[in-house]
Amino acid sequence: MADGLLAGGGLGSEAMAPEPELPGWAAVEELERLEKGFFENEDSCSDCSDHVKPGSSLQSFVPEGKTHFPEMFQTSQLLFYERFRAYQDYILADCKASEVKEFTAEFLEKVLEPSGWRAVWHTNVFEVLVEVTDVDFAALKAVVRLANPYLCESHVSTFTLECMKELLDLKEYRLPLQELWVVFDDSGLFDQTALAIEHVRFFYQNIWRSWDEEEEDEYDYFVRCVEPRLRLHYDILEDRVPSGLIVDYQNLLTQCEESYRKFLNLRSSLSNCNSDSEQENISMVEGLKLYSEIEQLKQKLKLIENPLLRYVFGYQKNSNIQAKGIRPNGQKVTHVVSSIMMTGLLQSLLRDRLCPEPCKEEIEIKFHSDPLSAINACYEGDTVIVCPGHYVVHGAFSIADSIELEGYGLPDDIVIEKRGKGDTFVDCTVIHRGKTTLENCVLQCETTGVTVRTSAEFLMKNSDLYGAKGAGIEIYPGSKCTLSDNGIHHCKEGILIKDFLDEHYDIPKISMVNNVIHNNEGYGVVLVKPTIFSDLQEDAQDENEANKALKVQTSGEADVAERVDLEELIQCATGKMELYARADLSEQVEGNCEIVNELVAASTQKGQMKKKRLSELGITQADDNLMSQEMFVSIVGNQFKWNGKGSFGTFLF
Repeated sequence: MADGLLAGGGLGSEAMAPEPELPGWAAVEELERLEKGFFENEDSCSDCSDHVKPGSSLQSFVPEGKTHFPEMFQTSQLLFYERFRAYQDYILADCKASEVKEFTAEFLEKVLEPSGWRAVWHTNVFEVLVEVTDVDFAALKAVVRLANPYLCESHVSTFTLECMKELLDLKEYRLPLQELWVVFDDSGLFDQTALAIEHVRFFYQNIWRSWDEEEEDEYDYFVRCVEPRLRLHYDILEDRVPSGLIVDYQNLLTQCEESYRKFLNLRSSLSNCNSDSEQENISMVEGLKLYSEIEQLKQKLKLIENPLLRYVFGYQKNSNIQAKGIRPNGQKVTHVVSSIMMTGLLQSLLRDRLCPEPCKEEIEIKFHSDPLSAINACYEGDTVIVCPGHYVVHGAFSIADSIELEGYGLPDDIVIEKRGKGDTFVDCTVIHRGKTTLENCVLQCETTGVTVRTSAEFLMKNSDLYGAKGAGIEIYPGSKCTLSDNGIHHCKEGILIKDFLDEHYDIPKISMVNNVIHNNEGYGVVLVKPTIFSDLQEDAQDENEANKALKVQTSGEADVAERVDLEELIQCATGKMELYARADLSEQVEGNCEIVNELVAASTQKGQMKKKRLSELGITQADDNLMSQEMFVSIVGNQFKWNGKGSFGTFLF
């Protein structure tokens, strides 16, 4: 089984696991890297080979430092799906947490050379060259001896050869495999040994938690812990996770580890106490408090680790930003953004925007060199005018007041590019009320796009948004989002509508007219809803009264929209869409109709769930006001082209 198992820097094609979705160009590039077996690491080596040595499918590198260590295998830059396949198909499979060490040992016995190879023993204090003479697979340790000649680089000047021999003697010359970096051999004989040790090292550094073994083993450990933590690790590497969330996760992890150590020490001390002693009673109370604290911390960690929950609920770090309100002196300010202000541009601004007519009152104007500083200086009612230019921002636009943000010039002449970690690009966070208007702008997102939070109102018109690694626009429950004549493209998802079925959520109001949503990796529009919704949907057909739970505008005329039966509504929407189909827009129109129908069904189900809850409380006839949550939907004339998974989809969690 060892032959060919891990050759080529990856795993055999005979056990293909589901691969993460990738955009076409990225998939081709990464597959080429996999086939060639190239794993580069520019940060940790000073002299990586430019080509693979004959006989070996892996790259090598020379470690930095004063000591001239031999070349070592470069294995630290494996791709996500390479590690995913290794853990799922070869190492862990369907094992329980309590079986992880046993399964890992069985895997190593099949692929690891038991002796005859050299490695650098790497610690925080020193690096030293050793030779492996045997492997204790059950203990995941290698039996070693110092290599000849003796090569060591120590960060402590007093650490001598005698100290090293004494240390090895204390360890009985047995070292953890994850602390060994295999010396490169161009014969290819030790490729699988190097990769196997890399998988063990990565697992215990990034995946395994000291409390995992005590978790319930209801289903396999890989699904429950390994996959979500592995995805989180690579999402962080690829800047898909907000920087604040990364800090929170690391802090939670540290707190949980410290609390767990205290808990273990306390549990150990209890075993040595007299059963009826007062100290034991006190310790038991402390132990229960620690246990409760650990469980809470673990739940918070799981929320961040789980890619579904992380994607569905988003990150609320900036949701507590307070609105400034009206400026103390009551004055509204116009903020002008331009990297360079020329006299001609200033004259045009005065003529077209600042003083189009004889000014009846003075206008206060402030100039800024970048959009972020302008928005941060805004109060309620201010206006931001962005002049032509390419602006690079490294933070997030957190908008908590009603402001207007508009571009002066053609959309392609005004580009705002977000760089840096995976923070939201534009975060509309209005606590009680407020409106954000974005017009004639280009948003080039490297991370996340626009987030329309609960209670926020967002209007985007004649703008272009692209490049978001998450959704281009995320619409939260209880918000209002109006999108008109925009382009949303080359994002992971075009538009994501968050789950609004929970009883505490208000239905969002959504208007999408004449937008072009194209070339997104997933769906053009995604509706998030709980899995239980699918189970309850069959019962919804028998509840005719709840089919009047929302008002839908499909023609753009709000004053003629009325509550209608669900079936009539769908037929009406379909009938209107057929007009567009006759105009050779069948594919795009089907997308509009599908979105309308799904939102209608979801909102109707919400009404039925509310009615059922009221009925359980003894309220047989619900007050119309209690059942009047409505989704205002205007989805007309949008075009959906070349989206990876189609125009519309649902995301169950």
